[in-house]
Amino acid sequence: MNIDEQTVDKIAHLARLELAADEKQEMIKDMNKILGFMDKLNEVDTAGVEPLVYMTAEVNNLRDDVIKQDITTEEALKNAPMHDNSHFLVAKVISK
Repeated sequence: MNIDEQTVDKIAHLARLELAADEKQEMIKDMNKILGFMDKLNEVDTAGVEPLVYMTAEVNNLRDDVIKQDITTEEALKNAPMHDNSHFLVAKVISK
């Protein structure tokens, strides 16, 4: 498959991009290089190769959640510009 100017125009339209004429030519070259690389990959014999799910055999090592610093409600609200005794107050942003 070869990428032509009409294909680049269609892709640019779908991506909501505006490309100048010289940018279109560069895009055509780049996309054709990508397709050429994919053709090379299609030449590789992959019969009997298991699909790869992860790049490594490592397992996620998750840490335990530990509270490191505990602050009181009063300390949390101390520098808030607007608050009541237990909550931050913010301006209403949704109107009917």
